[in-house]
Amino acid sequence: MTVNQDTLAKEAIALLKQLISIPSFSQEEDETAEAIDAWLKKFGVETKRQYNNIYAFNKYYDESKPNLLLNSHHDTVKPNSAYTKDPFNPHEEDGKLYGLGSNDAGGCLCSLLATFVHFYERDDLSYNIIMSATAEEEDAGELSISALLPILPAIELAIVGEPTLMQLAIAEKGLIVYDGKVSGTPSHAAHPNDNNSIYNTIEVLEWFKNYRFSKVSDVLGPVKMTVTQIKAGSQHNVVPAHVDLVIDTRVNDCYTNEQINAILQNEAPCELVPRSLDKSSSAIAIDHPLVKSGIALGRETYGSPTLSDQTELSCQSLKLGPGDSTRSHSADEYIHVYEIEEGVDLYIKILESFLTKQI
Repeated sequence: MTVNQDTLAKEAIALLKQLISIPSFSQEEDETAEAIDAWLKKFGVETKRQYNNIYAFNKYYDESKPNLLLNSHHDTVKPNSAYTKDPFNPHEEDGKLYGLGSNDAGGCLCSLLATFVHFYERDDLSYNIIMSATAEEEDAGELSISALLPILPAIELAIVGEPTLMQLAIAEKGLIVYDGKVSGTPSHAAHPNDNNSIYNTIEVLEWFKNYRFSKVSDVLGPVKMTVTQIKAGSQHNVVPAHVDLVIDTRVNDCYTNEQINAILQNEAPCELVPRSLDKSSSAIAIDHPLVKSGIALGRETYGSPTLSDQTELSCQSLKLGPGDSTRSHSADEYIHVYEIEEGVDLYIKILESFLTKQI
């Protein structure tokens, strides 16, 4: 089925409105999965489903060709208490489409789906195209893209749809979340105590605030550590035995997660236990033909500090999509309608150049 680009953009916007109207918190995406599946089938696409992950292969899939993955997610976080608009009521005001998940990452997902439909029946492409609309991205769940990848053919290259203002995020920081413990001597608050765990925490916090890793990435900048949670004590008259911390550590491409962990285990002034070491930094070479195709269209390259499904991929990958990351998880989330139209147009142009020049 041949569909012109303007129609595809309108269909992408209509699908986004439908998705916004359906609650799809992580692990609760069954209805949005059904909507995406039905939308693709409307255009003659043969779809597959694993849990709440919907995926499809281009019509003329050729096992002799490498595979390009187009991926974005259809789950959302829960709306925060600062919302003044109904998060499940998709509506336009002054060119903005409001609704939960509109920016993160509904606009990207629907634009990529439209792009996949555009190329679906092409038999002259240098890569196969695999489209995946995945679940549980927001909570890094077990039934997310990490469950889908093992059943897909080997992926050579990927575009991950996240809001980047359609600029080229050629690298993404990795993540290590640490549970920290600052110890002391528990006691009655009325008695002297020179080993108060809460007071000991002051020096520990200063250490995390001021510590600098020596290697700074040209694309991603320095490794960034941020203490994000503190918990201690249960009674006013008891000095607690320990203070619990959570430390968010964003890792650049100069280090592996294992190297960062080794450094911190040796130097940090408190006990640290990493929750996992598998969320590594991601990157694609700036001279990769896919990146060069985007640069030729006036797109700029940068390094992204935020995590996405890229961290699950072992291939080179590019993060790219309509919308603005600073709007993600905000109250009264929105995306400009023109951003979706631009997204479809630029995705198609970038891939048209890349997929035909490679032949």
